[in-house]
Amino acid sequence: MTRHIAVAAPGQDAADAALSIGQAGGNAVDAAIAGIVVASCTEPGIVSPMGGAFINVWQPGGSPMVIDGYAEMPGRGREQARFGAGVWRVWMEYGGGLFVSGGPGSVGTPGMFAGLAEASQRYGVLPWAELLRPAAAVLRRGYPLSGSSAYYLGYATAELFARDPETVDFLAQCGTPPRTGAILRDPDLAATLDHLGSRGAGDLYTGELAHSLAAYMDAHGGLLSLADLEAYEPRIRPALRTRLGEWDLGVNPAPSIGGPVLTTMLRLLQRRREEAGHTDASDVLGIQRLVLDYRRRLIDRSEDLEAAGHELIRVLEEVGPDGLAAVATSQDTVHVSVVDSDGLACAVTTSAGYGSGVTLPGTGLALNNALGEEELNRRGLHALAPGTRLASNMAPTTARRDDGATLAIGSPGADRITTALFQVLGGLCLDHLPLQQAVDQPRLHVALDEAGTATLHYEMSDAISPVARSAGLAAAPRDQLHMFFGGVGACLHQTDGTLLAAADPRRTGGTAVG
Repeated sequence: MTRHIAVAAPGQDAADAALSIGQAGGNAVDAAIAGIVVASCTEPGIVSPMGGAFINVWQPGGSPMVIDGYAEMPGRGREQARFGAGVWRVWMEYGGGLFVSGGPGSVGTPGMFAGLAEASQRYGVLPWAELLRPAAAVLRRGYPLSGSSAYYLGYATAELFARDPETVDFLAQCGTPPRTGAILRDPDLAATLDHLGSRGAGDLYTGELAHSLAAYMDAHGGLLSLADLEAYEPRIRPALRTRLGEWDLGVNPAPSIGGPVLTTMLRLLQRRREEAGHTDASDVLGIQRLVLDYRRRLIDRSEDLEAAGHELIRVLEEVGPDGLAAVATSQDTVHVSVVDSDGLACAVTTSAGYGSGVTLPGTGLALNNALGEEELNRRGLHALAPGTRLASNMAPTTARRDDGATLAIGSPGADRITTALFQVLGGLCLDHLPLQQAVDQPRLHVALDEAGTATLHYEMSDAISPVARSAGLAAAPRDQLHMFFGGVGACLHQTDGTLLAAADPRRTGGTAVG
C-alpha cells in the first residue's frame, strides 16, 4: 500500500528515491534511509557513505529518539608509531581557506551504515535490501554532478583528491575543472550496495568488506583496524527537548556539539521573545555570538564532549544568559528530512568530513577524513582514545506543534548548521512564517577565530544590513543568498493532512510530495 510522504533532500535523485519507497509502502524512516544513501553516493567530495550519521525519529504518540551512527576514533590494537602518521596535510582555499588532513591515517571508523541499519530494524517496515536498490540504480544509470559538488571539487581536487589512483580515475568523469551537470557512473559502488543489501550492513563491520578495508589500512599506514570495525555499535539516545512557541523540538543530544548549541540558542531566543515581546536580527546576532564563544572556549577542546554538552545546558538553566559569558575567561554534510501521512518524522544528517582522498579499491567506497577536520579535532589529529565518538556539528531535528503538526528539519554546512537552523526555526515557530519563507529568509552567521575575534557574515537585506553595520564587527556581506549559510531541508505534516516540503535555494536541492 502506498504511504504518502514529503521529502526534502540535497538533490532530486535522492528525493525521488525516497518518494518511490513511500509508493512501495515504506514509512518516513524507510524513505529517509533510501534518500540519504542516494545523497551520500551522488555528492562526491561533499560526502560519501563511509562517513557517520545521526538519525532523529519521532513516532506518533512517542518521544523523539536519536540513533548515533557517527564516526569513532580508531586505533584499537595499533602500535604507537601509527598514531600521527599516514596522512597528508593540505591547504585549500575553500571556505576562505583551511588546512585539512587526508590519507589513510585521517579515516575514522565509519558508522552511517550501522546507524541506518539500526533505524531500519527499529522503525522501518520494508526489507533493508529494498532501501539500497534506488541508490544502486542511480549509480548504474548515471547522475549529474551537482553544483555544490562541482564547487567543492574545484577547490579540493588538486590538493586532496589527486593522490589515490582509484579516486583520480573516478573523478576524471567530472572534467577539469569539475563541471556542473557532468554525468557520473559508479558501477563499483552500485555492486557494493547490492552486496550490503544481500549480506546486511554488518558485512562492513565483520564480513568481507570489513576484512578488505582493514587489510587496506594495514598496508597503507591507516589507523583503522579490524578490531575497530568489529567493536563499532550505534548508540540510541533520547533527543534533547526544548520548547519554542507552540512547538516541542527534539534535537541531537551530546556528545554532538551541534544539538546542545542549537538548543541553547533556541532557549535564549524563546526567553528574549517572552521578555521583550519580539525579536529581531540584533537578538539573533547577540545570541550567536554569546553561545558560539562559549563553545569555542569550553567545548571544542573538551576531553569529554558529552559532559561538556550537558554542562552548556546546565549553565544556561542555572545561571542564565549572563553565565554563558561569565563562565571561564564540513560543506561536508548532507541532510534528508521526511514526514509521512501517519505523522512519523525522520531527519538524517550524514558527514564524511572533507574526504580522505582515498577510495577502497574495487568497491567505490570513498573513505572519510573524520580525523582530519581540524576545526572539529581541536585537541589534535590522533589525540583521542580509540572508541571515542568524534565531535560533530550535525543537528537533525524533529518537532511537534501543540495542534499535532509534525516537522523534520536539518541542514549541512559545518559550523553554520546550528546558526541556519536557529534562524529558520525562529521564523517558523515564533514568527509563524510559511515553511518555504522561513527557509528562504536572509541569514547571518558569527564566525569566531581561535582568539575569539568575531567576523559577521551576512546576506544583505533590510532586516539584517542595518544591524550588521552597527555591530562594530569585521563584516563579510553577500549580496545574495549563498551556500556558505547552509542548505536547510524541511518537511511538514499539517493537522489537515497536508504535506509540505521546502528546499533551500542556497544549494542544489530536491523535494517531493506524494
